[in-house]
Amino acid sequence: MSEQRLAESVLWLETPIGPMRAVADETHLLGLEFHDERPQSETPDTAGLSAPLVQIEAELKAYFAGESTEFRTPMRIDGNDLERKVWARLMQVPLGETCSYGDIARDTGSIDAVRVVARYCGTNRLPVVIPCHRCIGSDGSLTGFGGGLWRKKWLLRHEGRMRPIGLFAEERQ
Repeated sequence: MSEQRLAESVLWLETPIGPMRAVADETHLLGLEFHDERPQSETPDTAGLSAPLVQIEAELKAYFAGESTEFRTPMRIDGNDLERKVWARLMQVPLGETCSYGDIARDTGSIDAVRVVARYCGTNRLPVVIPCHRCIGSDGSLTGFGGGLWRKKWLLRHEGRMRPIGLFAEERQ
């Protein structure tokens, strides 16, 4: 029996770091991409958006406004077993923290595959939701990010400002 694909729809979202293109079918978010500009040929059509597009739009607006870091939109994550392990591990990295590609390789049982882990971070089709921007070089350097290093830096700083700082910390002024 062959798997039948559902119709896909697209929504362009404006963010503080440029437009994002969201792709979903009727039941799942399939992809997010950063762009430097939105193509003029693709005009927004918000009539009849699928539920995942409506949900991810609200979640990303809350994220970029610094109000929430929760993403509950159903996602279809295609990939091999190691890719799925890498992405699942990335989703465990706490807000405002980072890990190295080596950390992920160790945690997923592929210590000899740091470059493979880096490649899988690069093939992540759901940036921000699967926070591959939280993965950095073992020396603390910012390394590759499909949306550009400047976006990675922005996301890390943004999340640093959103991070809870502790029960007894003084309020920021």
